[in-house]
Amino acid sequence: MIKRSLLSLIVAMLMITVATVGAAPRSTAAARSSAKKKKVSTSKNKKKKKAKTTVHGQKAPTSDRVREIQSALNREGVLEGEPTGKWDGASVAAMKKYQTAHGLNPTGKIDAVTLEKLGFASETAGKGAPFPVSSSTPPATSTH
Repeated sequence: MIKRSLLSLIVAMLMITVATVGAAPRSTAAARSSAKKKKVSTSKNKKKKKAKTTVHGQKAPTSDRVREIQSALNREGVLEGEPTGKWDGASVAAMKKYQTAHGLNPTGKIDAVTLEKLGFASETAGKGAPFPVSSSTPPATSTH
């Protein structure tokens, strides 16, 4: 009986050893292949993240538009010289002078309020979103 128990114990130990040695190369190979898969998927994800960027905010005015604004500042007597189409230091100084003279915040920047004072803005510039038109007839009610 002792021989059988001893023999069973030795067989069990051999089986555990074989299972451990046989499984080690498989797990290493599996780890390598999953690491390769991870690298491949990561590089694909990086390419997907480089999507087209969207520019937010206002666009810079064209040189023709700057020339028009400079002409208006010239007409108002705050800018000397011919309009160049480039928003330079003289243009900023003239804009600040005009804004101060008309009770505006003297930033020197081209903004909607200043353009409106210069006569360039549309009727809807600086106003909120339109309100829905209400009808004069009340909504129908049900008599249930």
